[in-house]
Amino acid sequence: MHPPDLAARDLILIHGAWAAAWVWDDLLAPLRQAGFRPHAVELPGNGHGAHGDQDAGLDDYERTVLALLDTLPGPVGLVAHSGGGVTATRVAERAPERIAGVAFVAGMMLPSGTGFADLTAPLKADDPAAAGIVPHLLWNEARSASRVPPDAARRFFFQDLPEAAARHAAGRLTPQPEKARAAVPVWSAERFGRVPRLYVEALRDRSVVPAAQRRMQALVPGARVVSLDTGHAPQVAAPAALAEVLADFFQPPAGTG
Repeated sequence: MHPPDLAARDLILIHGAWAAAWVWDDLLAPLRQAGFRPHAVELPGNGHGAHGDQDAGLDDYERTVLALLDTLPGPVGLVAHSGGGVTATRVAERAPERIAGVAFVAGMMLPSGTGFADLTAPLKADDPAAAGIVPHLLWNEARSASRVPPDAARRFFFQDLPEAAARHAAGRLTPQPEKARAAVPVWSAERFGRVPRLYVEALRDRSVVPAAQRRMQALVPGARVVSLDTGHAPQVAAPAALAEVLADFFQPPAGTG
């Protein structure tokens, strides 16, 4: 049984680096069928939405999500993929009284004051594959933004999709502002730390590798953990299965089906 305050009808879906709201498209219908109202947010700086060309950082991401949160009633659930986990952490720290829970989908559930590069450094010493996509990134001249070559995106993000679908998804990725990608969350046990959490493991993830996912769970304990046999993007590869997991965590209020 879930505590009564965990029930949430509205879910804010927060995409990760190089992606945009489109990465949640296949998940929207299953979530609606489960009784939720999903809201796929468009973070600034990724070439999409009203502020797509902004040189955005974590503060801009936080403000974008908080502005959407302010328009929604009742407790709201946050669903964060990959680097979107840092934004979700900041939002839950800022407004824990509004957040029913946070679901990290192969997400960066980082200790306060720790960046993802810091977290994976000891893992890379044992297994270079823990570096994920980073060695394959292409940078602009100022190194202020990076992009993912399509072939690397297919191999590291979408390897469990049919070839045509993987090529389509890889082709939709856009440059990512580095000051947002490399952001470090700062949070307190009294605020973010009291928000219920779910960690959805992606067992075939080549970007946030399983060892990194398990290390985050060990360093930020207390999350419920569910595993899916997918690559880095379960919302694209297995949307029905992910929707079922999210529905079990964010119990929709009675009568919302």
